[in-house]
Amino acid sequence: MLRADAARRVEQLRARVVGSARYQEGEEPAEDAGALLAEAGEVLGELEDLIRRINRTNAHAVVEGGGTLTDALARRDVLRLRHSVVTSAADAAAGRDQHGAVRQLRSELKMLSALPVAPLRAQADVLAREIREVDVLIQRSNWEVDLLD
Repeated sequence: MLRADAARRVEQLRARVVGSARYQEGEEPAEDAGALLAEAGEVLGELEDLIRRINRTNAHAVVEGGGTLTDALARRDVLRLRHSVVTSAADAAAGRDQHGAVRQLRSELKMLSALPVAPLRAQADVLAREIREVDVLIQRSNWEVDLLD
């Protein structure tokens, strides 16, 4: 939560710096871009320290089923990618990437699926369940594990 807040703060400061970096001659800038840039640097330094602490904690925190929190995060990331690939393959095999293209004449070539759609959908469902389970494990660990210094 702290990490997300710091990242949002940096993005807000970045937008304010960009908005105040130039101003019309004879006018005053809306804000002091230099001060905003310095503030962004401070928040980025705090964010770096926080990320280091989070990474250190994740590498040392053992989760249910063995392995570290870092291992669980890597597992979730790969499961998400795997789910995306399988879902995309099923959509393509089902003709979903054709934007509703339908054969209009008998003389047109018929499109055939090179992959079995139903088993791919079933595999995607299993992967989605695994993602949810790993997510629950990660969320629970986030509440149970104290952040290291």
